[in-house]
This record gives sequence, C-alpha cells and structure tokens, in this order.
Amino acid sequence: MKCAVLGDPIAHSLSPVLHRAGYAATGLDWTYDAFQVSQGGLAGFLDGLDGTWRGLSLTMPLKREALPLATEVSARARLADAANTVVLVDGQVHADNTDLPGAAAAVRERYEGPVDEVTVLGGGATAASTALALCDLGAAVVHLLVRSPERASETVEAIRRHPSSPEVRVEDLGSARAVGEVVVSTIPAQVQHPGLVARCAGLPVVFEVLYHPWPTPMATAAAGVLVGGLDLLVHQAALQFEMFTGLPAPLEQMRAAGEAALAARG
Repeated sequence: MKCAVLGDPIAHSLSPVLHRAGYAATGLDWTYDAFQVSQGGLAGFLDGLDGTWRGLSLTMPLKREALPLATEVSARARLADAANTVVLVDGQVHADNTDLPGAAAAVRERYEGPVDEVTVLGGGATAASTALALCDLGAAVVHLLVRSPERASETVEAIRRHPSSPEVRVEDLGSARAVGEVVVSTIPAQVQHPGLVARCAGLPVVFEVLYHPWPTPMATAAAGVLVGGLDLLVHQAALQFEMFTGLPAPLEQMRAAGEAALAARG
C-alpha cells in the first residue's frame, strides 16, 4: 500500500521518516513518500490515485482545501475547518484532523499544569487546530495574535465553535503581549524577531509547532517547558499511522527516527 505527505513546501518534511520507521517496526511492506502539491492541486492529485493508495498526510496550504473534496469529514476536522489526514478506502475519501489530539497529547506529555488562558501566534489552519486542542485541555480564553484580522476570520470562527464556547480575543502580532499558561507559535522562524520573542517571555509553556529550522528564536528563548514541533509531529503521525494501517503505532521508534533525522540536519 502507498501513503504520502503533500504540501508546498514539502522538502523539509519529516513525515516520511516517521511513517517509514513505523512500517519497519511493524513489518509492513508499505511506501510513504513526499509530493509537492501547491494550492489548488489537491483535487487533481486525488483523481490520479488508484486502489493501492491508503492514506495522505496534508500540510499547508492543503488543510482547508481537503474538506470539500471528502466524502466523509470527521467531527474534529469539521470543527477545525481543516484536515491534515485523508484515509482512502474503497473509493471513499475520509478527511480527519489528528493535529487536535496530537497537540493535546504533545502538551500533556511535558506539562501537567492548568490550561486556562493561552496565546496563539498566527491565524492559519495550524493555529486553529492547536487553539482547539488547548480548549480541549481547558482553555477558556484564547488570545490570537495576528498581522491581519481579516485573514484570520476562519480561524476565529473555528475556535469559537468549540463546545466550551471560549472567548477569543484578536490582537496585533506587532504589539500585543502573550498572556496565560501557554504560548503557541505557528509563525515562520524568520518573523520571530527579538521584540516579539520578548513579549512572549515568562509564560510557563512555549509550544513551538515548527521543527525546521530548529531551534527557532521562540524555542531558544523558552525558559520553562518547551513543547516542540517534533513532539506535535510524532503524536499526530502516530494517530495517522493507526488510521492508515489499523495497527498500534510504534511511537517510540517513530520518535527516535525523527530525532535522528533532525540531528543529522545539524
């Protein structure tokens, strides 16, 4: 069977490393590759697949593009208005979102304290998923720091749809200060300038969703608990592995493979 990760850019993705490690640990003779698919290209890619394909991992800019193409959309993908997972069975396209439970598991693996108020940097699909995951952990107030409130409207609506009805405060990324127990960064490393990093200092938990490049300025400045992009990637990939294969994911083997690959990149 065949699986793959799609997105643009995609060359940096560690998903092939993790999933292939899972196949090796469980004795599956499956393949997992990476394909660069730009915005607007997901439908054409799906049309070209045959019955040997079982699953797709989606990264930006395809997470929201997947929903109207699916024959079935999970409740959490519908909530986030984004899918990072496509399962292909008997010609049916099932869209799901493992970023939500993956992000919650990544935080709880390293931090057991309260999550009442959080700050999220960025307004894209990953910001929506991580914010919703923190609402699952108890966050009642979400500060969304963005450059363009208009472009973040879908994310704001997604967070507000959470069953707990959290308060969402949209603030200026260029001037607002992070507050709460957790600050999540979903923004590129190159825009994590010293002033912004300083305004995010002092919170108990820094959750940096990136793993390339690593460490980012946000990760380097973290003084408390650091939840990294590899933590998120491993937990969401393990859930995808189980959905694709029907087997328990060898989490530690997948994590070790990801750590080795990052170390090799220097």
